[in-house]
Amino acid sequence: MQEKEKIQHIPMKMYRTAELLSIAAPMPGLQPEDILVTVAENGQMIVQGSLRGLLKDVKELLLDEWSIGGYYRELALPDHVDAKHANATYGNGVLVVAFPVSARTIAATLVLEKTGIDHGEYIGNMHRVVQP
Repeated sequence: MQEKEKIQHIPMKMYRTAELLSIAAPMPGLQPEDILVTVAENGQMIVQGSLRGLLKDVKELLLDEWSIGGYYRELALPDHVDAKHANATYGNGVLVVAFPVSARTIAATLVLEKTGIDHGEYIGNMHRVVQP
């Protein structure tokens, strides 16, 4: 019998400038392709991360005081953003997404592409994300 994946609340930091709304979220242990960021037209953002087969060959887990993934967080964004032209990076276990502030919310789903070992990005506007 397979144990159901534990879902963890993701703590976040949110930053705002005149042009960008940025979030940073620790999500250790994932690969970029395991992360999905969705912004709906109503300004609701969903960040989720899934694990694939972690510790599948471990026969006896002797101590389990912390978990890696799965992750899930819903958050109402305080500003209208253009999610289609957002930039997202994942590295060192931290997801950073920078949304251009917009006159209205433009919905999109961001799927990161792997750019290296445990690193990935989604570039929506051809500029690199400046990590907060």
